[in-house]
Amino acid sequence: MAQYIDMDNVRFILHDVLDVQQLCAFERHKDYDKEAFDIMLDSTKAFADKLLYPCFKECDANPARYEDGKIFVLPIIKDIMKHAGENGSIAATFDYEVGGMQLPNTVYVSMGHIAQSANNHLTGYAGLTSGAANLIVTFGTPELVERFTPKMIAGEWGGTMCLTEPQAGSSLSDITTSASPQEDGSYKIKGQKIFISGGDHEYCDNFVHLVLARIDGAPAGTKGISLFVVPKKRQVDGDLESNDVLTAGDFQKMGQKGYCTTHLVFGEKDDCYGWLVGSPNKGLKHMFQMMNGARIDVGLMATSIATAAYHASLQYAKERPQGRRILAGGQKNISAEQTTIIDHPDVRRMLLLQKAIAEGSVSLLLQASMYHDLSTLAPEDERERYHDLLEILTPIAKTYPSEVGRDAVNAGLQIFGGYGFCTEFPLEQYYRDIRIMSLYEGTTGIQSLDLLGRKVTMKNGAAMRALVKEMIVDIKAANNFDDLKPYAAQLKEASKDLEETIMHLLQFAMSGEHERFIADANIFMEMMSHIVIGWQWLKMATVAKTALVTGNKTFSEDFYESKIHTMKFFYKYELPKTASCKLTLFNSETLTIKEQAPTVLV
Repeated sequence: MAQYIDMDNVRFILHDVLDVQQLCAFERHKDYDKEAFDIMLDSTKAFADKLLYPCFKECDANPARYEDGKIFVLPIIKDIMKHAGENGSIAATFDYEVGGMQLPNTVYVSMGHIAQSANNHLTGYAGLTSGAANLIVTFGTPELVERFTPKMIAGEWGGTMCLTEPQAGSSLSDITTSASPQEDGSYKIKGQKIFISGGDHEYCDNFVHLVLARIDGAPAGTKGISLFVVPKKRQVDGDLESNDVLTAGDFQKMGQKGYCTTHLVFGEKDDCYGWLVGSPNKGLKHMFQMMNGARIDVGLMATSIATAAYHASLQYAKERPQGRRILAGGQKNISAEQTTIIDHPDVRRMLLLQKAIAEGSVSLLLQASMYHDLSTLAPEDERERYHDLLEILTPIAKTYPSEVGRDAVNAGLQIFGGYGFCTEFPLEQYYRDIRIMSLYEGTTGIQSLDLLGRKVTMKNGAAMRALVKEMIVDIKAANNFDDLKPYAAQLKEASKDLEETIMHLLQFAMSGEHERFIADANIFMEMMSHIVIGWQWLKMATVAKTALVTGNKTFSEDFYESKIHTMKFFYKYELPKTASCKLTLFNSETLTIKEQAPTVLV
């Protein structure tokens, strides 16, 4: 079987870079240790080898489809949901009291990375069910938790999040789905939702939709949005009957075709009922728990696709003979046997680009996951800081793998040459699959606005200051090794450029020019993302160097040397891109603001 992930890399980041076993010192995770975590990783890999990876191409060849009012998906989804229920993975991070395993989120995300690298089409069905069940557990009444979550956790019922509407798109303040209160405490739901991932199929007995809607008379905008649990079928005397939730269609996509994307209509016959989750008019605030988790998961999925594409490219480059090396004097020995393309410098450049992006992204996603764990486990006076760190990294963790991960897969296509364009090899599918990641759960533009317009400025810059402190710790650690000092200095300079850029942009916000402040938020996202990934690579290189110097090695010497070499590659080819971003952000011309160029686009 072709390799789609390097398990040593997962263990290196999890254990050596992040020291995930430190979480076992907390009461919540005291039942676990390093050995238990490794068993779970190996079990996930075995499951992925057996069920997920073998049907990866079949997901593309036989996509989800809508026919006669029903969604049809691959039968393997029945086995996946059943397995996820039986092994407890849907509720892996939940409390014991509600049927969970109390597994650290960082380990759970690592397991997700393995599964998604094997097959990015199928894991979302169980993943969204987990997110929806967790939202009910967090904000729902005990009665709602008892009524809906046991069968979701068991994999018998699916779960979704329903935000987007045809007329509103990403502007949730414009949603019109209504909720009319009834005497028994329920609400009649009426409206439409589109782009609902995993919204319906025949292999779950029921679907529990988490729906954003407006209670009659609620305030306009996001302040008037409430959250409701709306099942496809409602329970009556122990039986399931229709709850007037109509599946109106499935969107056919250019990639990730095995993951259905449905159009749902609620209350067409005025017989759809939902139940309030949490407080009235606080629905968007509640939903952000699931939305932020979904953003991390989208970034993880993009990371996993880039990872699988890298390993496919690496295998091909090692096997494909073509051309001969150009040696001293610029001559080729045409009588010599062809060399494999991995010996050509440009191919090695593209492979290193893939490795730098994919493994840097894995480190970022697991770093964010560790902050998530510590934001609830650390001493009270430290939790807010970890929460702030998670907040500022979330838009980057979603965007960098989605955008730059696509560049990595594109490099893989180049390595395959003409074969990369053919369906015989997987790169063209990976390229189509990863393209949607920058659209899921808020486009790149929305994530960039969130980063610059909210996260950088929130609490008067507290999150940004916390992040800089984390980076300074790792810069100091790198400075303990002479051959890492130049890279530590380079990251420090890039961080200073970022600080100068933030101060430059803030002057527009302070003077009331808010559109000018956020006009180039995407460019700022690109700049800050490269610095954050540079930080992750310096951290990995420092851990690798420490292992080589002390002789305390868990992996081969080549493994650690490859980390240091890839860090150097990132600092030569990728980190300097921040300088061009700074030039653009400091440029005084305002070419995209309508009033500055009113007649250009007509």
